[in-house]
Amino acid sequence: MIKRSLSDICEMVKGHGLHQAYNSSLISGVSIDTRTLSAGNLFIPIMRIDNGHNYVQKAFDKGAAAALWQRDQPNPPKGVPIIFVENTLTALQNLARTYRNQLNSKIIGVTGSNGKTTTKDMIFSIVSTTYKTQKTLGNYNGEYGLPLTLLELEEDTEVAILEMGMSNPGEIKLLSEIARPDIAMITMIGISHISTMGSREAIAKAKLEILTGLNPEGTFIYNGDEPLLNNELTKMKIPESLKIIRFGESADHHYYPVREEQSDEGVHFILNDREKYVIPMLGKHNVFNAIASIAAAKELKISLKNIKSGLQSIVITEMRMQRIKTKLGYTIINDAWNASPVSMKAAIQTMTELTGYKRKIVVLGDMLELGVNEAQYHKEMGQVIQYGLVDYVFTIGTLSEHISNQLYERFPSTHVKHFISSHELAHHIASVIKENDVILFKGSRGMKLEEVVNKLT
Repeated sequence: MIKRSLSDICEMVKGHGLHQAYNSSLISGVSIDTRTLSAGNLFIPIMRIDNGHNYVQKAFDKGAAAALWQRDQPNPPKGVPIIFVENTLTALQNLARTYRNQLNSKIIGVTGSNGKTTTKDMIFSIVSTTYKTQKTLGNYNGEYGLPLTLLELEEDTEVAILEMGMSNPGEIKLLSEIARPDIAMITMIGISHISTMGSREAIAKAKLEILTGLNPEGTFIYNGDEPLLNNELTKMKIPESLKIIRFGESADHHYYPVREEQSDEGVHFILNDREKYVIPMLGKHNVFNAIASIAAAKELKISLKNIKSGLQSIVITEMRMQRIKTKLGYTIINDAWNASPVSMKAAIQTMTELTGYKRKIVVLGDMLELGVNEAQYHKEMGQVIQYGLVDYVFTIGTLSEHISNQLYERFPSTHVKHFISSHELAHHIASVIKENDVILFKGSRGMKLEEVVNKLT
């Protein structure tokens, strides 16, 4: 993590007002939350849901080495090391930007409508077989999280994998300019955040902002099956020195699968290099996340042996096709971190292809942030679910009722049910589920389906 003198920090954040008696004092790490602050941290009070300046004294009480203070905020504490800045969020970003420029680490930036967290985890698992590697923890992928991730990097880190998320235009541009990736990647373009972006075309343009800070002699890896990305790239001025790699289904791409097989334990696939790869996680859609990861690994000159072993030992962030075997003998697949029509269809398809289970139960929550056509997207989801391939469907939330309404005529009446309460949903599932069944949970993060999962494990 960052370790600097306060005089250095003052310069890096473009601050002022630090008493010279504190110039040589050292900070170790950065915190924006007193609940997780460690002694020696620099505390940065963020103006977000709450005013972080209200917690500066608490930060010092917990051992903070110094704090920033936004100049327009009244009553700064006295007798402690304070650096004044115009805006604390901008200061955090400036600190991360300058620290990144002082590192020799290779940076891999990953964005996309779906799959970016899983791909980040895959790349980390592969790259850490060869290099000292760090990655974005949890969902620290935005205007606060990415700078904090950068500031957590050890100075001898050789490769860092940074996830980049967005809700609005300009956000990926900011993150890319801070991180200055050497390898940039777009997993795919879906309709997540279409309520704020307006169209898939706008989403594609926003994701391509990752090229803004990309090393002009670096590498850009993207899903070549997406026409919107191909079309937008033809309009952009791309440095001749930039290496571009496409992956996807088409044999016209640099990387594509020639065969895929799924078992209860994971997915096996053969790439166009004729090599066989194994990923110990469910979902054929994850093959493309793995292929993108393989492409990045090869750019870093990682051996084929290490690529394969890294993929096989991957540890996926929770709630991404997470398989949980319960004491009562049934299996839960928790894929409830987020949901879009693309990812929900993929999860349902994965369920239909599983073998070795007595019955298959699907629990679906609302897909949020889908804009004016949100009802139609849910109706279409109901149309793709077939009785026989799935035995029970339970839905929860206002929008997901559109899914269950599509199923009543095609499923036995006791096999489809809509719920408003998560407590009632959990109680009903417990009364239905039996040993050797498998149950999928899929919905947007705001639905908090993990609460139901926790009651069943």
